[in-house]
Amino acid sequence: MRTAKLSVAAIAAIFLTIFLSCESVRDSVKELEKSLGIQTIASDERVESVAKSAEAVAKSFEDITPEQEYYIGRAVSATILDKYEPYTEESANEYINILGQALALFSKRPETFGGYHFLILDTEEINAFAAPGGFIFISRGLLRCANSEDGVASVLAHEIGHVQEKHGLKAIKKSRITSALAMLAKTTAETVMTSEELDQLTSIFEDTILDITTTLIDSGYSMAQERVADLDAVEILKSAGYDPRALIDVLWVMDAKLEPGGRGFGKTHPDPEDRIKYIEKEIGSYKPPPASGEKRKERFTAFMESL
Repeated sequence: MRTAKLSVAAIAAIFLTIFLSCESVRDSVKELEKSLGIQTIASDERVESVAKSAEAVAKSFEDITPEQEYYIGRAVSATILDKYEPYTEESANEYINILGQALALFSKRPETFGGYHFLILDTEEINAFAAPGGFIFISRGLLRCANSEDGVASVLAHEIGHVQEKHGLKAIKKSRITSALAMLAKTTAETVMTSEELDQLTSIFEDTILDITTTLIDSGYSMAQERVADLDAVEILKSAGYDPRALIDVLWVMDAKLEPGGRGFGKTHPDPEDRIKYIEKEIGSYKPPPASGEKRKERFTAFMESL
């Protein structure tokens, strides 16, 4: 069963409050989360808390904590699930979560504040998203590009690469935060924001969430970031005992299936052939250790049948 979704405005309001350090604001967050039916956040207490916390906000965006990253990831994930239906087959999701958690242990960032979470999206679109904090979404269409467990592992390892490099957070810092901080800087501890100003600030944070999801869904990460995630995936796969050449196999299948100018990876990712060239160079003469082929084959076959 699909869970109830927050409105973007509610997400934005919660997103705003998690960056403020005052206890009064933390109390407000609790009330917000209880109700989830936010009419306004322009109470006197909220306004004063926002005013007094301008410095804390600025510092938070310079050095976002793992906890803050987790809540950002939740907000972004909620927005992604407004656009895509989750695939509810439990065995399929259990499989990618077990495999993904195992791969994450071999990454440069084996733990996040709330842990890694993997979910299959019920769409034939070839796509995947890595939200801040370890929230990873893989489409059925992309998973069907894999012809082995190593292939599935390569897809998950690439997305883990985005998380460990904090590419989602880097997208946030390039968004509307400067405008929000400029507005907060005008407010001192002795003054308060008007309802109109606070509404404007909330709108900026709402647009920030949309900026993040636009990066993930529409424009994609930069070519440089995709390259880094690919090379990270190679290292993760090597360390975990999977064949990194499986990533090349998946890319060839994707290249055959992707439609020029279409949705998904074809729109937001570099050309598969270009990616294959530098991945092959990174792999070099590496030979994966012997694996329990039959066990992996059995798991993979059962997984594909559940898709």
